[in-house]
Amino acid sequence: MTTHVADCSVTRCSFNDHEGCTAHAITVGGSQDHASCTTFIDTGMHGGLPKVLADVGACQRAECVHNDHLMCNATEVHVGPGADNADCLTYAHA
Repeated sequence: MTTHVADCSVTRCSFNDHEGCTAHAITVGGSQDHASCTTFIDTGMHGGLPKVLADVGACQRAECVHNDHLMCNATEVHVGPGADNADCLTYAHA
């Protein structure tokens, strides 16, 4: 079971289509106490699938309360601007 990316407000991302993510899946990475969407690409080109279907493929933030064996078990994930261009706004430190 994967977690759906409910919305993405990072309009400069090539996978963003009207605040929805068209990547097949995103990876959540970042640094200690910070989670970023490492799938973010700012190329000026539109990419991804023809419709919004993105899920979280992997989560590298083992300290997040939603992380279960590097998979996200949150009900849904929200991505938006933060410390990086694209952050996982659902991230919560355990």
